Amino acid sequence: MKLSQIAPIALILLAAGCARSGDITAGGITAVRTACPAVGVPAGTGDITLFNPATSRDESALDVSAVMTNVRSTCADATADVVTTITFDVFAQRRDTSAARDVTLPFFITVVNGGTAVVAKRLGNVSVHFDAGAARAQTRGQATAIVNRAAATLPEDIRDEITRKRKPGDVDAAIDPLSQPNVREAVLRASFEALVGFQLTEDQLKYNLTR
Repeated sequence: MKLSQIAPIALILLAAGCARSGDITAGGITAVRTACPAVGVPAGTGDITLFNPATSRDESALDVSAVMTNVRSTCADATADVVTTITFDVFAQRRDTSAARDVTLPFFITVVNGGTAVVAKRLGNVSVHFDAGAARAQTRGQATAIVNRAAATLPEDIRDEITRKRKPGDVDAAIDPLSQPNVREAVLRASFEALVGFQLTEDQLKYNLTR
């Protein structure tokens, strides 16, 4: 499916958290849900290793390695579009420090709906500059995800069912509303994640997961 066919989602990349909150109430802990997507890094994609030659996995062939860290987000959800801006730092190191060098590393941002469905993805690059004689360098990347507020908003009847006050003695007082299939499915449909990580080859991902 082409991205242009996915009406609720748009992604913008710029080379270079909207975290849910909880309040203590008289009845316990109330989770405050927002339209902002959860932000994170998928397992195995937070670091990248380049070898020279590329087919070797010997320690002597290790060329450049980098890690993505300090992933942070800001979210603006006051309009019809929920705009989440994600920033991250890239810390890199190399083996050969004899000359100045620029290394371009690919990364992705993807929007996931319901925990499993990838509805949009874009690729970008961050460039790391090593000065002559320097073994370490760092840079910063940024990406923006735009989600249609309507797609991330629970229907009114579902919100009412979740937030309805239940008194001790009520038949459903001890029942988690999310255990009800219709409520759970509606929450999943309105839940989005914005995930960033290095765009790895199959061999690079296998290396990360098995080393």
